[in-house]
Amino acid sequence: MKKLSGFLLGLLLLANSCATKPREPEVVDPHAPWNSAETNAYPPASHKFLIYQLFVRTFANPGGDNVPNGTRQQNGVGTFNGITAQALQQLKDLGVTHVWYTGVIRHATMDDFTAFGIPQDDSDVVKGRAGSPYAITDYYDVNPALADNPRQRMAEFEALVRRTKELGLKVMIDFVPNHVARGYRSIAKPAGVRDLGQDDDKTVAFAPNNNFYYIPGSSFEVPTRYNPLGPDIVAPLEDGKFEETPAKVTGNDVNRPRPSVNDWFETVKLNYGVDMFSGGARTTHFDPPPSTWIKMRDILLFWVGKGVDGFRVDMAEMVPAEFWSWVVPQIRARNPSVLFLAEIYNPSAYERYHQAGFDLLYDKVGLYDKVKAVIRQVSLPSRISDWWQDLPVSPHIMLKFLENHDEVRLASRFFAGTPTDGLPGMVVTAFISPGPVMLYAGQEVGEPGLGTEGFGGDDGRTSIFDYWHMPEFVKWVNRGRFDGALLSEEQRRLRATYQRLLKLAQELEAIRGGAFYDLDWYNRPRSTYPRWTYSFLRFTPKQRILVVTNFDKEPSRATVAFPEGAWVRLGLNPASRFNAKDLLSGESFVLENGQITLDLDARGYRILELP
Repeated sequence: MKKLSGFLLGLLLLANSCATKPREPEVVDPHAPWNSAETNAYPPASHKFLIYQLFVRTFANPGGDNVPNGTRQQNGVGTFNGITAQALQQLKDLGVTHVWYTGVIRHATMDDFTAFGIPQDDSDVVKGRAGSPYAITDYYDVNPALADNPRQRMAEFEALVRRTKELGLKVMIDFVPNHVARGYRSIAKPAGVRDLGQDDDKTVAFAPNNNFYYIPGSSFEVPTRYNPLGPDIVAPLEDGKFEETPAKVTGNDVNRPRPSVNDWFETVKLNYGVDMFSGGARTTHFDPPPSTWIKMRDILLFWVGKGVDGFRVDMAEMVPAEFWSWVVPQIRARNPSVLFLAEIYNPSAYERYHQAGFDLLYDKVGLYDKVKAVIRQVSLPSRISDWWQDLPVSPHIMLKFLENHDEVRLASRFFAGTPTDGLPGMVVTAFISPGPVMLYAGQEVGEPGLGTEGFGGDDGRTSIFDYWHMPEFVKWVNRGRFDGALLSEEQRRLRATYQRLLKLAQELEAIRGGAFYDLDWYNRPRSTYPRWTYSFLRFTPKQRILVVTNFDKEPSRATVAFPEGAWVRLGLNPASRFNAKDLLSGESFVLENGQITLDLDARGYRILELP
């Protein structure tokens, strides 16, 4: 991504300022959706969810050579056993309530595990030496690379589940329902289970009970100019060919035998009874439930039987909502508290998938994108107000985050640039609604995603395709001690800051529930309110919290004024003079004449409790 020139950046900010000019009080104060006590009241929960995503392959990796396209032996690999009770206790102390284990279910890889009875995957349809965790090869098995003893891989995973739950933490894993690896074949399925595609009629493009879609009369062609490990390394079985006749439709709905290298070419689309070949109509065949519905229900029940408490569902919106309406009640009949989190990017589909059974939805195209733009200073903080105004569902069901495996690292040059420059965004993310928050392993110590790992490239992410360790995070891992002894003083302060912020978000009644009141619209026109400031109130009848953030790279002094509607909602007299206490620093500030003046550090923030 090219760096914006100062002139272009100025034009963008000017355009943004015009596009998001302050709203009139009668529009926003106090009757707009999610902006008044009546519409936004939310009983405080006993705690605020904090989901911690960790990629097993990298989390407990003690460190290796980090050679691009390196092997497990060269670069190391984290294992189920490597995630010790000590590591999990440290996460709990951070405020974590749910651990999302990524990369658990067995997926395509270039590693050779044939000695353990596991088929060798063809490298021509594997991304990276380690492979994508979203190209599943056996829904009933776990990744043997994550086991100290591959023959005991499921037992080692089950032990990890027990360790996690013994500490009172919930276990989440990925469920990938839309597509599987091109070489899918289950060797671990229970007796009597028919494999995906085993009974398909391959002479037709679509049949309601086929598990896959086909392109009759064709054979799959490996994308041209694709070499999984580079020109100097030959991977197992790599010859530019993969036998698949007839060709199947590719995972991202590509209906041609030769997908591009930029498609999900290593995967094939699963058929849930939607006829992709019926023109734009996409006719559906849901009664009786198609074969794929039944097989995927049984797979979910299998993992619930292993003690899994929740599923982060990959590309949930690519699977019909009708399937989720059918399957979720059956899963909850086994365990009523199973959590379903949807990876979803289409706001117009939010309500439909929530009603279909999803407890939580990704807040990526809303809050994440807006906060990211503000942190990078390509949008003014007033854009954050657009989030709650445009959101088509309650903010309480939206999972908020600044990092996950798909997005660039917060500390990378593609995002904040430094770990501390992202902190005001983390405050907004954690405090703006009662909804859950997510951290991605390494965020709390400033992992920047540096380096060209292999297939992952130098893109500011920690690769999910390659064997790799996180150079900054391994300082906390400290060869399995998980004591952070190798962290720098700055990293220790950063991790302590995350811990304090997240604990505060969980402890404060007004953050766990209550109402939200945006103050930005009222203050934006005022000269005493710097352009990179963002402020809001969160309150219940028992507690009132004021959050003020500074996204500027310079210190600032901000005067935050309260409109009449805010005083009414807070139940306070605007003529009163009283002190507001900063819950982080312990300082007191005077609120008088309907306003409060605060000094803010560069990229700083204040969390104040009002009387």
